[in-house]
Amino acid sequence: MTSVPLGLPRLGPARPGPAGGDAAGTADRPALPGLIDRFGRAATDLRVSLTDRCNLRCTYCMPAEGLDWMPSDELLTDDELLRLIRIGTEDLGIDEVRFTGGEPLLRRGIVDLIGRVAALPRRPRQSLTTNALGLVRKAPALAAAGLDRINVSLDTMDPAVFARLTRRDRFGDVIDGLAAAAAAGLTPVKINTVLMRGVNDHEAPELVAFALRHGYQLRFIEQMPLDAQHGWDRTTMVTAAEILERLSAVFTLSPHAAPRDGAPAELFDVLAADGTTGQVGVIASVTRPFCGDCDRTRLTADGQIRNCLFSATETDLRALLRGGADDAAIADVWRGGMWVKLPGHGINDPSFLQPDRPMSAIGG
Repeated sequence: MTSVPLGLPRLGPARPGPAGGDAAGTADRPALPGLIDRFGRAATDLRVSLTDRCNLRCTYCMPAEGLDWMPSDELLTDDELLRLIRIGTEDLGIDEVRFTGGEPLLRRGIVDLIGRVAALPRRPRQSLTTNALGLVRKAPALAAAGLDRINVSLDTMDPAVFARLTRRDRFGDVIDGLAAAAAAGLTPVKINTVLMRGVNDHEAPELVAFALRHGYQLRFIEQMPLDAQHGWDRTTMVTAAEILERLSAVFTLSPHAAPRDGAPAELFDVLAADGTTGQVGVIASVTRPFCGDCDRTRLTADGQIRNCLFSATETDLRALLRGGADDAAIADVWRGGMWVKLPGHGINDPSFLQPDRPMSAIGG
């Protein structure tokens, strides 16, 4: 993570309080070009949601009938997205862009958009988080356009459990999509896994073994309160400590030597009984918050900046884009939205309120 010396103490674990901040109170912001906040953090990683639509209906994300999707005229156009990404890379210090959704592969013209971002004067690293449906068909074109790597969501190695979790019988398409991404050079291919108690938590070793066999990097993510149904229950969440305990019963784990540098995953080197080696990560957003090292800024598909995944407020850039604001004005408002970021997400505080937007409408 990039940090900026502001004469402020470095953050430790997240302090309680609602996330998001207030759009006011930016008068004390120093005249620095980047996306800094009052606690010395600098956002250099831009998460861009391309759509709120998805072709799965994962039980921990949305109801079986889906959601009311954003009207098309509210979504940013490709030209608007490109302009904001250009402002971010040229004026605000963004050096990595992650495309998310919903399911980003549902966005028409995604290959062309990635190609246009790759052609920017200050080319950012580009990655994509996807459910991998359609990836077999699109992986070569995405790589040729300039995408650097892929994250794929996969929570189980059991096709029946997959169908129950996602409400779709598409397990084979995800497995084929992973292979297609690796063949296209979109590496390292990373797998994002959410374990749920009594559903797939027993599969942790099997998922790691699968990743080791194929050279993928697995990331276990603690389930977070971002479901559309607002039905998240801490008692059903499988914690990082539990995950590591279950893996240690099968594999030899040792903390990865390289510094974390703001990455959300705590990495461990893995040694299997047959001598196979690799890495596994644990993203413990709830039980081991890493807010003090957060380097992310988020752009929703309808043009709102969120300075935290759990933010209670947003900064409207779409209105500026469509109202004729110049690049300098947009950059300045963006800076202001990030300056008021709170120290932590506050999940563990009794006053915490789940964001109104579900994960599919925020972007991962």
